[in-house]
Amino acid sequence: MAKTASSTTPLLLLLLLLSLLLSPSTAEIKSLTISSDTRPMILLEKFGFTHTGHLTISVSSVSVITLHPTSPQPDPSLLGFFLLNEESLLQILFEIQQNPSLCVLHSHYITHLFTFADLSPPPSASLNRSFPVPSPNEYSLFFSNCAPETSVSMSLTTHLFNLESNGYKNFLSAGQSQLPFLYFVFAIIYFLFLILWTYICYTNKFSVHRIHLLMAALLLVKAMNLICAAEDKHYVKVTGTPHGWDIPFYIFQFIRVVLLFTVIILIGTGWSFLKPFLQEREKKVLMIVIPLQVLANLASVVIGETGPFIKDWVTWNQIFLLVDIICCCAIIFPIVWSIRSLRETSKTDGKAARNLAKLTLFRQFYIVVIGYLYFTRIVVFALRTIAAYKYQWVSNFAEEAASLVFYVIIFYMFRPVERNEYFVLDEEEEEASEMALRDEEFEL
Repeated sequence: MAKTASSTTPLLLLLLLLSLLLSPSTAEIKSLTISSDTRPMILLEKFGFTHTGHLTISVSSVSVITLHPTSPQPDPSLLGFFLLNEESLLQILFEIQQNPSLCVLHSHYITHLFTFADLSPPPSASLNRSFPVPSPNEYSLFFSNCAPETSVSMSLTTHLFNLESNGYKNFLSAGQSQLPFLYFVFAIIYFLFLILWTYICYTNKFSVHRIHLLMAALLLVKAMNLICAAEDKHYVKVTGTPHGWDIPFYIFQFIRVVLLFTVIILIGTGWSFLKPFLQEREKKVLMIVIPLQVLANLASVVIGETGPFIKDWVTWNQIFLLVDIICCCAIIFPIVWSIRSLRETSKTDGKAARNLAKLTLFRQFYIVVIGYLYFTRIVVFALRTIAAYKYQWVSNFAEEAASLVFYVIIFYMFRPVERNEYFVLDEEEEEASEMALRDEEFEL
């Protein structure tokens, strides 16, 4: 048995670390089925509890099968459920390193819930039990199987919630209770933004290009996505289930992400306001990004609708991260190509000031896109990682605020105007522009 425990120790350490690094706080009433699972540990959920936190676990149809017919029946006390907070993680890891044969269920640093020894006798082999949380904190709910060479099958339903002052259950994690209101406020802002953009396009209708209509569609889809997110979180908060709002949320999320990347690429190429067509290499970028976004959104649905208990959950997270990085890199190329093309054109067409204005605009666009991608991918992740569990909503606020600022800047830079201030020229400006274009400051 010691040998088996030693061989699973690296996996155990990896699971414990990944549970806190990758898994966000989840919510909802979860019902899942585990079939013939041999993993030594399964992360089920992660949730932020207040001082009124409660946990209800219902287990049924439990079956433990030895992988070798000659092996004795495992001790049921070696299979069970426990809670683990972040503060206890390092102590658990140290314990396991010192004693690789230690069953985590016997550690003094966990909050022990129950083992299979507490189940009702076969054939029902079930248990329904509620537990008050010992102290307010963010806990990870684990199932541990310390019995070597066994597989476990069971049906499991979990209710994780905090009791409000009015006695109602709140199924959102302590750091996410503000999300319904937060998303609703941002949805209203985007609807107002859409009205303003429509007014700007109408008053400058002779300068409106097809890209401006796509930008309007992006605002509409973004607002609808936020409304669905607000409703989804609201129903989860009060009932534990999204009541079907998760379906339109994922639909609008897919359309929004595809539209956003498409708009950035098309603006970067200068499509419709600088040139009426796309070059072959620009079409290839779109043909790469859009299918990748389909894959990324599929991964997002799997991550959001299942949970860390599935065997391939970490793999889906890695797929989502990899695809997102590839798409973020891909959308930069059309902007760089446009800047280089404008530099080459400026040497021959004699319109130095106009080309300098375009170069300035595209260089600013390049910086804004890089800043947006950096903030929403790295800074937001850092906030989500270091923020206390009660303030997890701050990372969501930062992400939505950064997105709004990005939209405002981009829409202002490429708004339809009949007389663009960049292109009001005189001889002195033309000469100054020629001097500036000889400078290398626009090289990337």
